[in-house]
Amino acid sequence: MTSASPDLVLRLAGSERDLRAAQRLRYRVFVQELGAGGASADHEAEIEADAYDPHVDHLLLIDRRRDPATLEDVVGVYRLLPAERADALGGFYSEGEYDLGPLRRGGRRLLELGRSCVHPDYRGGAALHLLWNGLAGYVIGGGHEVLFGVASFHGTDPAPIAQALGLLHHRHLAPPDLRPRARPERFQPMDMIAAGDLDARTAMRTMPPLIRAYLRLGGVVGEGAWIDHAFNTTDVCLVLDTGAISSRLRDLYARGAGGKA
Repeated sequence: MTSASPDLVLRLAGSERDLRAAQRLRYRVFVQELGAGGASADHEAEIEADAYDPHVDHLLLIDRRRDPATLEDVVGVYRLLPAERADALGGFYSEGEYDLGPLRRGGRRLLELGRSCVHPDYRGGAALHLLWNGLAGYVIGGGHEVLFGVASFHGTDPAPIAQALGLLHHRHLAPPDLRPRARPERFQPMDMIAAGDLDARTAMRTMPPLIRAYLRLGGVVGEGAWIDHAFNTTDVCLVLDTGAISSRLRDLYARGAGGKA
């Protein structure tokens, strides 16, 4: 993974400085912008970090026009955790929110995606496309078959996003063999709106862009949402079976033209 353009470079983190820059971007987005808190927010150092960070791969989008000494040159990040490393760590991050039993029992090569974010100044342009291009290369190179991770709606009140959650439940629920289930202590039913009362336009308008991108690629969701008070989010577990992507969308995905997950 090398240059994505003359100014934007796509690569995996290769140093402690790279990791700190990724954590600085996550702090800016998750903590300062979206109001996340909890133990992962280090306000003094202005980073968002947890125990998984030293053991995973961090896909970085770097703008070479920005001064690396300020840690502000990383403008996009994706955190990637292959199954073999998750097992060594005692499990995936998502297992704190979801029972991943169906995915684990399937025996296929799993990759967890998480902590995805883009600097506010780079949204709506090429940044997310470039990150997905790098992700595609990582997936293909590693032979990963099932991608999954939690993706978030802002806020912990499910009422304003009831249409979106209902659409996910009624039209994009994962098949049983790929269906994680939110753990009971913060389980939020997603079928608050009956199938016949869905307003697809409202649902898609309130759907985060990252979730819409996964749906376009054939992504599905687990059973139930998870209310994450520390991060000030309502999470859903997205699953993408790379073997089930249509040829047209597979080509799109390989070119990186798609858009906490």
